[in-house]
Amino acid sequence: MSLRPGIEVAFQTEPCPVDAAEVARAVDAALDHGGRSGLGVSVVLADDELMVELHRDYLDDPTPTDVITFDLGADDDPAGGAAAELYIGVEEAHRVAEERGVRWQRELVLYVVHGVLHLCGFDDHSDEDSHAMRVAERAVMDALDYEVDDAPHHM
Repeated sequence: MSLRPGIEVAFQTEPCPVDAAEVARAVDAALDHGGRSGLGVSVVLADDELMVELHRDYLDDPTPTDVITFDLGADDDPAGGAAAELYIGVEEAHRVAEERGVRWQRELVLYVVHGVLHLCGFDDHSDEDSHAMRVAERAVMDALDYEVDDAPHHM
């Protein structure tokens, strides 16, 4: 399956429980839900080393993390380049999935959805914003036919 033009997926680490097509499907579903269909997004599925480096350099926190989203503000890029970059912590997803008792694939796709929803204006800094983010995540995960996970999440 070819990816929609404007979606790029790179694997910086292996193993990974999802393929590029599943990542692209999650990106499109979250963009549709958030009202930014067709946005160019580059996704990098990364190991802890890269996630720690990015988290330290951009957010002053030298610990592994789940997802880092960069909105590049390139909505009107005539060359059709990515308007955003997502870095997804594959190893973090594996650890958290084991801790929470959910499938690794589901956890990883949730991180993709979460990062894309940030691009669509969803936030999670206040309780109210966090609730709206969880509702949006659930709607997208339901649309992708992933099992329901009602357990609290630290994202």
